[in-house]
Amino acid sequence: MALLAFATDDETEATLRAGLSDTVEAMPVRRGGIRAAIRALERERTPRVLVVDLCGEGDPIGALDALAAVCEPDVTLLVTGEQSDIGFYRDLTRDLGVAEYLHKPLTRESVARVFGPRVAGMAEAPAHRGSRIVTVCGVRGGVGATTIAVNLALQVAETTHGHVGLLDLHLRGGTAAMMLGLRCSAGLRVALENPDRVDALFLERASVLASDRLRLLAADEPPEAEIAPKPEGVTRLLDLLRARCSIVVVDLPYPPGPMERQVLSLARQRVLVLGPDLAGARDLVAARKLLAGLQGNGPVLTVLNRAGAPGTLPLNMMQEGLGGLPDVVVPDLPKQLPRAANLGRPALHDSAALRKALAPLALEVGGTRPHAASRSWLGRLRERIGR
Repeated sequence: MALLAFATDDETEATLRAGLSDTVEAMPVRRGGIRAAIRALERERTPRVLVVDLCGEGDPIGALDALAAVCEPDVTLLVTGEQSDIGFYRDLTRDLGVAEYLHKPLTRESVARVFGPRVAGMAEAPAHRGSRIVTVCGVRGGVGATTIAVNLALQVAETTHGHVGLLDLHLRGGTAAMMLGLRCSAGLRVALENPDRVDALFLERASVLASDRLRLLAADEPPEAEIAPKPEGVTRLLDLLRARCSIVVVDLPYPPGPMERQVLSLARQRVLVLGPDLAGARDLVAARKLLAGLQGNGPVLTVLNRAGAPGTLPLNMMQEGLGGLPDVVVPDLPKQLPRAANLGRPALHDSAALRKALAPLALEVGGTRPHAASRSWLGRLRERIGR
């Protein structure tokens, strides 16, 4: 849908229709304010241009934040409301990513003059508003990083109601698609090798929906494939994913090559997964040192996977070797995880223990912790006023 509006009263609806009659032939307007928009967009695709009414809303900041969580980042947001002071207007349009704001009473002329050009352009919002990249990689092979990445992406999509992208950069032998019971196309390799061929429509066709809020892009290249990604290929791909999704979770192979290092330098958060053994503690130290030498200053979060597995080091010894507790501890689940992988069903759906263990990480990645630097429409304002 290109355009959708929500209005709290007949007068607002009539004025919006009249003001935009020269721009759009049939303007869909639904009754209700911003809360009605939030409920609707939890279930529906985000339009390219969205008009919402703040009239009667006691907490406009909280309401806009909730709306940002369920909208795709490239939406152009137009807002009407009762507040007429210039400070409120500047907060919305300069700090929060709102394209335009009109205070009531609306007139046909003001709607046509202020909202009309935005609707005619159908997308002039700042690129990547609210979107961020989160990388997940193991400090060595076989520690379960893909399991963490897949189930983390699912849990973030479920808890935030936002649109999440999952990019599996294990181009040969990746298992993210298998864990979700999906089949991948050759689109990812094409995108990395021929970035000039990639646009929003290409991304739509090359990716597959794992749920109504989670989109997967993966490859299944044979071992003998000679893959030659171009430097701008992954950047172009991430740009498109960030315009489509609020959060992009990238499952990275380790050790990282030039392409993977480029992704790590762009990441807002970087998750390192290790096993409960001496090699895991040693390799984590080396991985942290590697990340410290890359561009970008995203925080590094550690996940200790398969804690308590037979023959591994207990948590207190791992804590001593790491110099502190890991950020997240996932217990050994020797039955649930292999069974889920073999059935092509996400383990998160059947394992309460996995869901509970990943909950703190999902909150951190989803940007709902007080100290997480959310860059949705209201992230910058919250930082400025200390909320």
